[in-house]
Amino acid sequence: MTSRTVTLLDVARAAGVSKSTVSDALQGSGRVAAATRDRVRAVAEELGYRPNSAARRLRRSSTGAIGLHLPRTATRLDYYMNLAFGAVERAQEEGFDVMLLAPTSIAGGGDSRGSGDSAGPTSPTSPAGTPSPAGPTSGPIASRVDGLLVIDPEVDDSAVPGLLDAGVPVVTGERYLGPTAAPTGAVICDNAASLTALLDHVTERGARHPAVLAPAGTSAWATALRATADSWARERGVAVALRTVPFAATPGEAEETTLALLRTDPSVDAVICAPDGAAPGVLRAAATLGRPVGPGSLPAAAPHARTATATHPRIPLLIASCVDGTATRSAEPPVTAVDLRPAAYGRACAELLCDILAGRTTPDTVRRHAWALETRAST
Repeated sequence: MTSRTVTLLDVARAAGVSKSTVSDALQGSGRVAAATRDRVRAVAEELGYRPNSAARRLRRSSTGAIGLHLPRTATRLDYYMNLAFGAVERAQEEGFDVMLLAPTSIAGGGDSRGSGDSAGPTSPTSPAGTPSPAGPTSGPIASRVDGLLVIDPEVDDSAVPGLLDAGVPVVTGERYLGPTAAPTGAVICDNAASLTALLDHVTERGARHPAVLAPAGTSAWATALRATADSWARERGVAVALRTVPFAATPGEAEETTLALLRTDPSVDAVICAPDGAAPGVLRAAATLGRPVGPGSLPAAAPHARTATATHPRIPLLIASCVDGTATRSAEPPVTAVDLRPAAYGRACAELLCDILAGRTTPDTVRRHAWALETRAST
């Protein structure tokens, strides 16, 4: 490799490790095994790698900003907007701006799931909460931010591997299930427990044949909900009608799926809708089919309960949501939902990243975020 400058990526490929591992090994930082460090240094010497001193100074200086990567669907979901505001608020308390990253602003410039979104970051927020000029749209992301927040990373989001290997600390909101480098830290919710609580709740209210409209996708949240619906059904011996809807299903998509479900299987007496803001569509489907919403006169447990539901479509339908928000609180009737406390979750993610950057906690820290079940008239 004498015809061009040898890069960290060249060394990483030759040594069979990540670029961030090469950087840590050569700088004597991070948690790198002695054998790996020696191998990386030997490969670097063999290839003739020479560190770029200017770039090293730049990486070691503070940019005063952290990057925030959200799913493509974030702009139309209340959950992610509230989460972002919480992250910004906590970052500002530490003196950091927050730069919202578009898919092509990652190191390497790849698109996120081929979205076609515009390149470069949006305007970051200043410590005073007013927009700051947007940063440059080219160059390594590590030169523009001190760390990264990656929320609900999906395995098939092509932006995520580059972010995880950008050379700065990365905190994920939920675990990353993909095969590439692990994040520096994570804040996670017990999503299996939240759906279990909803299923237990509707059966305690008399439901005998619940349905779950579970999200598609490869995020930890979506994967956990689909798996939990199956495992809960096996463990309880209760049939659960599982239907998959888009990760950010609209009320119209939820309505269409629910209509098809209830027409095919009118014995379904409870519908738990996962996507944020989609529950009003389930309510509309119930109204269309003349199914009153709420416990009402839902039959008690009995061998004939499912037959009774199938032959009397006026029997009430229980409706709940895996994500609380304006749509569930303001619905008629208000919908029982899991409050994931998104603003507090965003704060927790930003706090962990700030703690890692300040040396107040160690890398590989995983923190848990609490949720709450809000029961309302729909169940």
